[in-house]
Amino acid sequence: MAYTSETLIWQSFEVEVRYDPDPFSLASRHQEAMAHVEIHTIQPEKAPLPITETGYRSHFTPKGNIDEYDSAVEFVKAWLDHEAQSEEWRIVQENARQLCLF
Repeated sequence: MAYTSETLIWQSFEVEVRYDPDPFSLASRHQEAMAHVEIHTIQPEKAPLPITETGYRSHFTPKGNIDEYDSAVEFVKAWLDHEAQSEEWRIVQENARQLCLF
């Protein structure tokens, strides 16, 4: 199966989510499929997110983890929301706000 691509607006970030539910065709071999998700910050370009310092993340996970959500975009949104609660992300956000003052 080929990748699908959707855009997610998360907070003030425009994020591209590319998804392939079985890039290795494991399901056809009676094994659990490993899905692949690529997350890429489009606007601001290459901006860090709670799950990536570079604005890009390649992530493999069992397909069942994504199937728990309505879509790969919903999976990524939930992941971002969860990781945004971390102290590390709060520090990144605070530093970004302080740079805007100068």
